[in-house]
Amino acid sequence: MIMDLNNPDLEFSDLVYAYQSWVMAVINDEKLNNDDKLLSDEIADEALDAMRFLPGEVTSAIETSLARVYEVDEEELAGLLFPETE
Repeated sequence: MIMDLNNPDLEFSDLVYAYQSWVMAVINDEKLNNDDKLLSDEIADEALDAMRFLPGEVTSAIETSLARVYEVDEEELAGLLFPETE
């Protein structure tokens, strides 16, 4: 289900969930050696839409907390999420 940014019932938590889902999918696919790939175009598109409305502090907190939970180096995670900035 594609996130409708024009939906008046869309909440901040929906944006956080979309971004968090993308970060977790990238970690799963790139670092956990899991055969089941989670990242899809839909997840990536929703995360990009969510990033437009989430403050940088929120996206950074999501990345930092998930990096710690999955024991991934924060700088390495940043490179996986945004490879074009390296």
